[in-house]
Amino acid sequence: MTNTAKLFTTLSEARERLNAIIEHSFDGIFITDAKANVVRVNHAYEMITGLKKEEVLGKNMAKLVQDKLISESGSLQVIETKRPVTLQQRFRSGKEALVTSSPIFDKDGKFIMVVTNVRDLTEIYNLKAVVQEKTEAMNRLALELEHLQTATEMPEIIAKDETTLAAMLLANRVAAMDTTVILLGETGVGKEVIARYIFQHSHRAKNSFIKVNCGAIPENLIESELFGYESGAFTGANKNGKVGLFELANNGTLFLDEIGELPKDMQVKLLRALQEQEIMRVGGTKPVKINVRIIAATNRNLEEMVKDGTFREDLYYRLTVFPIVIPPLRMRKKDIIPLALFFLKKLNQKYQLKKFFTDTSIRLLQSYDWPGNIRELKNIVERAIIISPEEAINPEDLHIHSSSKPIVIIKEQKSDLHSFDATPKTEITFPVNLKSIVEKLEANYIDKAYESFGNVRDAAKNLGLTPSTFVRKRKQSQTHDSERM
Repeated sequence: MTNTAKLFTTLSEARERLNAIIEHSFDGIFITDAKANVVRVNHAYEMITGLKKEEVLGKNMAKLVQDKLISESGSLQVIETKRPVTLQQRFRSGKEALVTSSPIFDKDGKFIMVVTNVRDLTEIYNLKAVVQEKTEAMNRLALELEHLQTATEMPEIIAKDETTLAAMLLANRVAAMDTTVILLGETGVGKEVIARYIFQHSHRAKNSFIKVNCGAIPENLIESELFGYESGAFTGANKNGKVGLFELANNGTLFLDEIGELPKDMQVKLLRALQEQEIMRVGGTKPVKINVRIIAATNRNLEEMVKDGTFREDLYYRLTVFPIVIPPLRMRKKDIIPLALFFLKKLNQKYQLKKFFTDTSIRLLQSYDWPGNIRELKNIVERAIIISPEEAINPEDLHIHSSSKPIVIIKEQKSDLHSFDATPKTEITFPVNLKSIVEKLEANYIDKAYESFGNVRDAAKNLGLTPSTFVRKRKQSQTHDSERM
């Protein structure tokens, strides 16, 4: 007698124990005969599928599928193939299960029944969803920390000039609202500083401030960076998908710098995100709701871009709800010295120095046009504080030999201050060919400007000439030089 037989004293006891085992099984058990008639289901099967015993017992599986009580039958497939079958099914109870149907043969090899095991995967899927949600939250936090680490501390706002104060007044008025703002101005005028000021004075200040340089992201990646992607969306994609910057900035502020560089096809998708306040991940099928305030910035003329067809008109009007023009530094003369002193103070603290500008250096900084705006001013102050041998920063410390074009211009300006002294140093003998002297002086300035800037447009702009006039005068001077040779 086997050990199993010793458990039972009678056949009825064996049957009773077997029924108890089936009924107390955690998995659902579903049994059909060789012709697919249902002969047994346990309590777990009822709980998982939502089907009652009376709905299925004695019924044929083909009829149950036909009546759509069961979406797919592993038993019917086993009867046809005489091989085990595994399916994944969702039942009307809302639960998902792994269904494995196996053929049963008697001792003579005759096929007699199909036993189906139904394992509830709902809890596993729920745990997977929780893990996925926590993973996304961690990824979102990691991305936010990355942005916070790369973002510079907001500098103190320096606004002494009336033109700067006018721009700051507008920024202050719109900060408390959720209105879309666009900041217009040349490179280096401080658009990001104003954007951060608006953010820090808004009701979203406790949430994320995410900066996106639209011109720095490769065209083929910008959609996935902005909107994110689902797992397997494209070759090389993260297997868990990725949260986009719009979702990362949810309930906060998204700063779209260099918005004029955005490709035309992405302009359509950005417009939809702004209008609908929802985005679609790359490879996704369901839109994701967002609550983001947009601050955009550009140094380009969007109105001209609309006219030449490189920027969508509808997006232009959507972005320019509240434009703020930030004037260049050359139009904010009263800001130049306060900014220079502010940068000097910060750098003295950073390097534990006590350096200062001489009066001549102050006048030189004030008289320069600063084509690179505040960014250029900050760079030159930092360079000067490093190379100056003494505590006093002299004019020569502001125009060291460098490939940086603005520094060369400062050197020229300093020499000009001496060149155009009101009192002649030498006696002038008449007659004088004033036209020839002026032509030589003009030719010298044109050559120096072209040498400094390396292109016609910038050189002409800094001499107050149109590009066509600059080219014509340059050709004339070159022609005169060749004739004199």
